[in-house]
Amino acid sequence: MMMTNASENWDPSLTRLLTSLREVQTGGEDVAFLSELLQSKQLHALVQVHNKIVAKGKDDKFYPLLSNAMQVTLEVLEMFGELKSVSKEFQEMLSLLQKPHFQAILCTHDAVAQKDYYPHLPDVPNDADEDEETVKIVQLVKSDEPLGGAQSAEPIVGATIKTDEETGKIVIARVMHGGAADRSGLIHAGDEVIEVNGISVESKTPADVLTILQNSEGTITFKLVPTFGKGGSRESKVRVRALFNYDSADDPYIPCKEAGLNFKKGDILHIVSQDDAYWWQARREGDKIMRAGLIPSRALQEGRIIHERQTEPQTMDGDKASLCSPTNGNTYCAPKTPCTPTPNAAALLPCKSTPKVKKVIYDIKENDDFDREIIPTYEEVARLYPRPGFVRPIVLVGAPGVGRNELRRRLIATDPEKYVTPVPYTSRAQKQSEQNGKEYMFVTREKMEQDISEGKFIEHGEYKGNLYGTSAESVETIVNSGRVCVLSPHWQALKMLRTPHLRPFIVFIKPPPLDRLVDTRNAANARSTFDKECSRAFTEEEFRDIIRSSTRINFLYGYMFDEEIVNEELASALSQLLKISWRVQSEPLWVPASWIQ
Repeated sequence: MMMTNASENWDPSLTRLLTSLREVQTGGEDVAFLSELLQSKQLHALVQVHNKIVAKGKDDKFYPLLSNAMQVTLEVLEMFGELKSVSKEFQEMLSLLQKPHFQAILCTHDAVAQKDYYPHLPDVPNDADEDEETVKIVQLVKSDEPLGGAQSAEPIVGATIKTDEETGKIVIARVMHGGAADRSGLIHAGDEVIEVNGISVESKTPADVLTILQNSEGTITFKLVPTFGKGGSRESKVRVRALFNYDSADDPYIPCKEAGLNFKKGDILHIVSQDDAYWWQARREGDKIMRAGLIPSRALQEGRIIHERQTEPQTMDGDKASLCSPTNGNTYCAPKTPCTPTPNAAALLPCKSTPKVKKVIYDIKENDDFDREIIPTYEEVARLYPRPGFVRPIVLVGAPGVGRNELRRRLIATDPEKYVTPVPYTSRAQKQSEQNGKEYMFVTREKMEQDISEGKFIEHGEYKGNLYGTSAESVETIVNSGRVCVLSPHWQALKMLRTPHLRPFIVFIKPPPLDRLVDTRNAANARSTFDKECSRAFTEEEFRDIIRSSTRINFLYGYMFDEEIVNEELASALSQLLKISWRVQSEPLWVPASWIQ
């Protein structure tokens, strides 16, 4: 059997198969057919395509930017359905997106991006004799991926191992999504490890097995007893916004530090697996690396936060604000001891209690003791695409005196036709110099109290016996007009504003450190906002109040913030705000998933 000249550059695997075929003593039609197939140009072309797809790290220029291109296309088509354009370009694009061949390309792209082309063998049938034990032999190429137990681990094949508490045997604890073990489709959580590279692991510890793996070169061969009914799980499509910072190096309880995924507050994470009650698998959205890492689950992180708040309360002192509020109307089950690698779920969850309810219908004073405290961990999100005729309102929130109202005024002054703030309502008498609908919307106290009781105001308060407030309808009118509604409400209004109906973009205006706050405000000859009777400079205590209030607001409502601006210099802060406004109007941004569904 002769190989053609064209086969000299063939894939080495095909070449080895052809060589082995020559050694087969028996001929026949089957051998002839197989020989012809292995030498066909079509098979060679398919193997080349396969090798280019699975080649890892050879060319960083080619990687999928997203794995749901078809879903994005469907969302675009849905948006097009709401438009009335009859332009030639619009019709051409609509026709292109609806073509079956174009959609087939996108579906193929998504399949490649999600690595659906990897082989997934069916589970081994559980019909063997009771006296026989089914085993499987799996070979993996050693790579820079974690495989370890609760002790130190070396990066090897993308799985973690542990000692089963009941049997004392070495088992696969978890398979990391996107790793070599996951891509093989042959190794599953729960599989019992019998041998590694021909060495029995009986009576050995996870650390002993890791030593064997560390000393291995090239391929690693596992002999496993498969777990039945636990085939490879498909990636979930859940995305969440992280509401806290996490560094696996500082976590003493993570099963494998090398497998940990570090992230910062505000990062978007793709949760690919929630099979483990305490350790989820996730990737940072947009990362080129497809391998997942371990992060604490929502239940585990909530338990940690509750424990920290109960055991390490902080008191108001200088520019440090209390992070433990005993008067917020909530009761928590605080664990008596720190969290462990296998915590008791009951000790991690907050006990339900009835929150206090404030009996008055309006108040402009700072009083958030009655707000229900949120345990900030993760918030499920989805992309919101800009829609013609609807511009998300920009909400500036911050402590009194931090400068959010001045920023709002300056933003509106850059383009008064584009940036608009709603006219407030009031029950006070109209002055002769005032025009109804310009400075205020003047209504009777009875009418305003009725609208407040019916929930028609996003915020309201009383000053010197008169009611003031901002109506939800006035905000909606601006939003639906295609202009940018700019608000700077009291922070307690956020729960009324942050709804699927309005979809606001919330910017937290934060003060600089105390020394810079004092220097910059004194240099700018800033006037105190705490005294409405006369114009004067801020006092030292008022500066400290700004810091304290800011910390308190961030603690209670920080999970709602989309961006943060440190208002050290007004010009710089305004520049950042203008960039944020442009993004809100033109870019798809992550929002709570409930706003899209």
